[in-house]
Amino acid sequence: MVPKKGSASGFTLVELLVALAVMALLAMLSWRGLDSMARSQERMQERVNGVAILQTGLAQWDSDLDAVFETGQVSAIDFDGRVLRLTRRDTTASDSPVRVVGWARRVIPEVHGGRGSWARWQSPPLRTRADVQNAWSRVQLWAQNPSDAEKQREVAIVGIDQWQIFFYRNDSWSNPLSATGNSANAVVPPSPASAASAAVTGAIASNVTPQPDGVRLVLTLSGGQPLAGILTRDWVRGVIGGGKS
Repeated sequence: MVPKKGSASGFTLVELLVALAVMALLAMLSWRGLDSMARSQERMQERVNGVAILQTGLAQWDSDLDAVFETGQVSAIDFDGRVLRLTRRDTTASDSPVRVVGWARRVIPEVHGGRGSWARWQSPPLRTRADVQNAWSRVQLWAQNPSDAEKQREVAIVGIDQWQIFFYRNDSWSNPLSATGNSANAVVPPSPASAASAAVTGAIASNVTPQPDGVRLVLTLSGGQPLAGILTRDWVRGVIGGGKS
């Protein structure tokens, strides 16, 4: 059959425009769906990274407390309301020298929006009594008004609004600065290990306070980051890995 002269085939202009409009709408909806999925994946990855960083920081916290070493020269664990200081063995070195470690809330403009960070400071290996005393003073200055040299030794872990420390003594948790939490008149007897490390420790100081039986860390995580809220971490002396909650 021969088609009639003048008959048309294919799409009309209106049909073509409608088809293009539908395809554009489908493309836009698909793009929004992909963009939403990408954003969700990005937020999830940020949360995973935030959890990993926090877990690494808490693992370091436990490791520091597990490795606490009594020099007899300064308190093995001390909290002055601003910085928690401790002396620990450096288990990475063959001769296991002493290091002084500090934990504090520091406002570091370059990280966590400059709102405050839970940060850690570590001294180089210490092998003399003078080095230990110097590092013990330096870590306190780091928490208050650090020099550029001290800033090079700090690591910011996670953003926090505030933090609290409690010591477990006399079968209860208490503020380390209170009369119950700080037994200032107690003297640590010289242990065999500290007596054998005379090059580091020297004479036993009369104002050294005994270690607490436990340390409770309370962090108020700042907003605007993948993790927020209040985190509590308990460490118990004599238990491998500490006690965690």
